[in-house]
Amino acid sequence: MQIGPYRIDPPVVLAPMAGVTDKPFRLLCKRLGAGLAVSEMTTADPKLWHTRKSLHRMDHAGEPEPVSVQIAGYDPGMLAEAARFNVANGAQIIDINMGCPAKKVCNVWSGSALLQDEPLVARICKAVADAVEVPVTLKIRTGWDHEHRNALSIARIAEDSGIAALSVHGRTRADKYEGEAEYDTIAAVKAAVRIPVLANGNVTSPERARHVLDVTGADAVMIGRGAQGRPWIFREVAHYLATGEKLPEPTPAEVAAILLGHLEHLYAFYGEHAGVRIARKHLGWYAKDRPENVAFRHVVNRAEGAGEQLRLTAEYFAGLGELRRAAA
Repeated sequence: MQIGPYRIDPPVVLAPMAGVTDKPFRLLCKRLGAGLAVSEMTTADPKLWHTRKSLHRMDHAGEPEPVSVQIAGYDPGMLAEAARFNVANGAQIIDINMGCPAKKVCNVWSGSALLQDEPLVARICKAVADAVEVPVTLKIRTGWDHEHRNALSIARIAEDSGIAALSVHGRTRADKYEGEAEYDTIAAVKAAVRIPVLANGNVTSPERARHVLDVTGADAVMIGRGAQGRPWIFREVAHYLATGEKLPEPTPAEVAAILLGHLEHLYAFYGEHAGVRIARKHLGWYAKDRPENVAFRHVVNRAEGAGEQLRLTAEYFAGLGELRRAAA
């Protein structure tokens, strides 16, 4: 898939997720096979650009190309300025957030709330696309609710306004993350526009990724929650799309190496205290489908320091490896 001058290969993309797709996680997912990793949303409000949180979100030093940064807001001029600011700070693709269903985002007329105002969508897309020389992409849902599905109309507006690619989460805002994704709507969007379309929603396995591409005709799949605790899903999907064959599940030792490296990067990026706290949610995701996961979460959540958290995590996976060897 091509977005402006950038070839996205493999066509498997990490979705932007607030509080999740920080720099350590993006780097990990890219290393494990993601063709593109989109940053968590950054605010368009210039008053907040220099807070500690925003500075972390705008740190792209050493990140492999292309660097895609998502911006969120409601004012066309403010979003245009935010795009210019992020490009000056290393962004090579700007993504506009019109998909977030969170109340605190929608209540300030941002995220998926914008889908209710098509003229405003047009003004935002044109203002941002005109403001920067880099490609501008857009992430949307299928509509505000089941009575107001307007993804087709939004897609045409986006294309006419200079948007370079469109990501469609196959649910309405009202659906949040419940139920099955509407792949038929994504297929209709793909048939209606000439720009690349990325299909998002319920992509949790290599087989599902293949199915989604087949039924939608999309140019790429975008994976969000399916990568939480399983960042190696990108290499699994890429391998399956290329060969039709499934990679073996990573061993406990392989998972431990990936996870311990991720933890160390979190400590280095955020500092020990914040890094330990932020690591807890990732540890919970890594453990969610594993034996004794409740006990593991209890143990690692008790850790107050980086050394203890690393030690307990290493011991847990070493124990899993011993159990597997004994069973063999």
